Amino acid sequence: MKIPALFQTPQRLSLTWRVIALSSLLLLALVSLFTWLGHEKLTRQFQESRSQHHERQQREIHLALTRSSENLRQLAGLTAASASLGSPLQAGNTIDVEQALDSQWPALQLEAGIDEILIVNSRGQVLGKWGSGDAEAQLPILSWVQRVMNTERPLTTLRCAVSCQQFAAVPVLVEGESVGMVLLSRSLADVTRQAKEVSGSEVALLVTGAVEDSEGRNVTAQRQLKAWNGHLLALTNEEQSLAPLQRAAEAAPVDRLIEAPIRFEHTGRHVELSAARMVESSERNDNGYFLLISDITSQINAIHNDTRTLLFVGVLGWIAAELLLLVILLGPMARLRRVAGLLPILASGQFSDIRSALPNHRHRIADEIDILEVTTLELSHQLERLESEVQERGKQLAERIDELANERDFVNSLLDTAQVFIVAQDSAGRISLVNEYTQLMLGIKEASLLGRNFSDVFEAGVFTANTVDLPQQEEKTLRTPDHHLHTIAWYHAPLHTGNEEPVSRISVGLDITERKAAEARLTWLAERDPLTELYNRRYFQHALQIAIERSATAKGAVLLLDLDQFKEVNELSGHHVGDKLLREVADTLFHKLGRRGVIARLGGDEFSLLLEDTNADQAVTVAQYIVQLLDDIGFVVGERRHRVTASIGIALFPTHGNTPADLMASADVAMYKAKESGLQHWHLLSKAENAKDELQDRVYWVERIRSALEEDSFELMVQPIIRLEDQDIKHYEVLLRMRNADGSLVSPAHFIPIAEQSGQIVLIDRWVVRHSLKALSQLQDRGITFAVNLSGQSLHDEGLKQYLAEEITASGADPHHLILEVTETAAVTDFSAARGVLQAVRSLGCRTALDDFGVGFSSFHYLGQLPVDYIKIDGSFIRSLLISPDSRVIVRAIADIAKGFGKQTIAEFVDQEALLPILKGYGITYGQGYHLGKPTKLTEDFLGINYL
Repeated sequence: MKIPALFQTPQRLSLTWRVIALSSLLLLALVSLFTWLGHEKLTRQFQESRSQHHERQQREIHLALTRSSENLRQLAGLTAASASLGSPLQAGNTIDVEQALDSQWPALQLEAGIDEILIVNSRGQVLGKWGSGDAEAQLPILSWVQRVMNTERPLTTLRCAVSCQQFAAVPVLVEGESVGMVLLSRSLADVTRQAKEVSGSEVALLVTGAVEDSEGRNVTAQRQLKAWNGHLLALTNEEQSLAPLQRAAEAAPVDRLIEAPIRFEHTGRHVELSAARMVESSERNDNGYFLLISDITSQINAIHNDTRTLLFVGVLGWIAAELLLLVILLGPMARLRRVAGLLPILASGQFSDIRSALPNHRHRIADEIDILEVTTLELSHQLERLESEVQERGKQLAERIDELANERDFVNSLLDTAQVFIVAQDSAGRISLVNEYTQLMLGIKEASLLGRNFSDVFEAGVFTANTVDLPQQEEKTLRTPDHHLHTIAWYHAPLHTGNEEPVSRISVGLDITERKAAEARLTWLAERDPLTELYNRRYFQHALQIAIERSATAKGAVLLLDLDQFKEVNELSGHHVGDKLLREVADTLFHKLGRRGVIARLGGDEFSLLLEDTNADQAVTVAQYIVQLLDDIGFVVGERRHRVTASIGIALFPTHGNTPADLMASADVAMYKAKESGLQHWHLLSKAENAKDELQDRVYWVERIRSALEEDSFELMVQPIIRLEDQDIKHYEVLLRMRNADGSLVSPAHFIPIAEQSGQIVLIDRWVVRHSLKALSQLQDRGITFAVNLSGQSLHDEGLKQYLAEEITASGADPHHLILEVTETAAVTDFSAARGVLQAVRSLGCRTALDDFGVGFSSFHYLGQLPVDYIKIDGSFIRSLLISPDSRVIVRAIADIAKGFGKQTIAEFVDQEALLPILKGYGITYGQGYHLGKPTKLTEDFLGINYL
């Protein structure tokens, strides 16, 4: 058979060369990738080794400083122990003091490198001096003397000025009493030499801060680095090292060099610069640094050489691979072109010609092309058989058409069953098909709908597209025969028939009436308070922002209103009554003042009013009117009448703030001042009052609390709780104090209210629990029990039980020796939360107590339902027990009721002996107060046991 000329002519770019080209691109990409990866790996390994080297250098330098400081302290101790020094120093004999160390000075100077020795008496006077330095004029001699003599412990420090000197001060003892001190100083020359030997780099000694010489003049030498505000005290190989240091000072701060070295190229060389900080002086603002300058040019060049080697080897491999591939492909591709030229003949049905063109012999080891030739022969046989089967297939196709007709009927039934609008339209928009649901909703039969225009039947809406060629969506309002309006979301899609007829479309409509109503409700809820239907905090702040930005001369007032004693309404009458009161207050404010401005409920019992174009006098008048309105509310529940009052804070804008946050903060401060005054129910901030200062005071305490939590600068104290029957002490209440930097303690009254406002009280509770359990683990074998107070906010801490369980396990403390206390007010205010927390605590094995019991007798109703082991009677009743018959009646009643519920009682504030017989007579088990025992620091001296 003759092969067509089309397939005999070689193509300009055959498959062989395409494969070669593509494989070349792939191999070149792989060579480049592997070369890049190799370079990155070498670079990363080098960086890691340099980072480790940097850390090792810092450790060695710090170790050298520490050893030098310790050696200097030992030399100072040996000098102070000289037998001929103590008596002359105590007597103040200058001549004898100088003679006492004359013999030791040469050895200390030559062998130990001591620069200067000062002998100082207890008043800070220098009685003896060796060396040529002027340390006594620049050092805080008196401060050091007082510190050394008070502590009777050596003092070592490092000070850097014109030079860096290590100092060691050791007390001189005479018959066990300090009579003065010996002060030795030494330069860092030895440490610098060790740093150079260890690192193998050039070393520089840098001091930052003001540097002065002995005469007080600022040092302005050539080696001063202004960018670092420092001066180079020492530098090895200055000719090569100074320029890189000056360049590095302009490039990065010196503290950056401590974290990681920096590298740069200088005069054709690669330089690495790192730093190690020396110990800072606690009395000066100067910082000292060791700077290490390393030449890493050889390492960088080695990396580049290795990378070039990788690239060269990769290119050689690519060339070899392409040559081998070309040799392999030439023969098989020629056979493949022959088979490709025969395949188009199959379409003409010349099956015998194809079989005669293909070779009859086969290779011993068949390859893919052999398989292709065999497959071509088999395909010719199969095509012949297929021609004979075409007629049979025609008959089967007719049967399939009947099946499709049945499927069409099924689809029509499915459309009628769907509870959505389904409408088919032709290219002119006329209805060609509707389902039964559409007919039912419209109340119109199919015959009346077919042929009508879609937009005539369904009211017009807003289209997102105007052509039927693309899917489109729209919403339309549909009025049904029952006169209800429905919102229908229509989804339109084109229907392609597969021929040249105009494109029609199908429309599916979903009734989204209920969803639109829900969206409208959500929009309303986003701006409104669900309980009172006033605006919420979010909307109020938005309105306030708009009022401030309305014009440059905008002015107005913000009134912040907080109901007084609202908690009592919830406690005495229930939360549903409190909600009713909030609604009544909201209705009153809205109907009387709704037209004056924006009224909102911010949350809880807080309301706010925004008045625009209002001055101070007008704002005060509105506040007085609100006080009168609330006073006129006669809120009666059952036989109990609640008097409605409020504290109102007034802030003006822009006087008290130009942002919503500042204004609300100022109004909040004014509201609290109104509560504190007690004279009137409103307060207007004056220009002299600065709400920011008060807020800054709160921020200060918030930061103090955060710092105390991080640095463990709280202090635990314990006060004994004595069993009245036999005066036995096994029970202590844990009290909290904050420790100042000078060691003094801060009362919790200063920081606990701020912690409760900021939410930090929960973290404080956890801190106290953790440290109390740690102490209990050492004391529980002696039967000691600790009582720890929990705040009201911890009752809502969902992780409290898990945290307590983990701390009990970690500390090894017996939970039976831990009593957790909650106040009566917190327990009754949120009874369900308190009950759940107390029950969870008891399930861990801890005991519980109800603190400050009896202030509000409403808690008697809940006492039997609260899982507590102890009742602590509020101290206000105990203090007045001797003079108040009412207090005696209340205390006896509490003791009797607690005993009836099987709970033990503890009397607080027992401050005199006369109270003890009365308390015993009432059957009260324990007592606590200053008469029985004052609070004691929980230190290692407590009970003679070290547990901290």
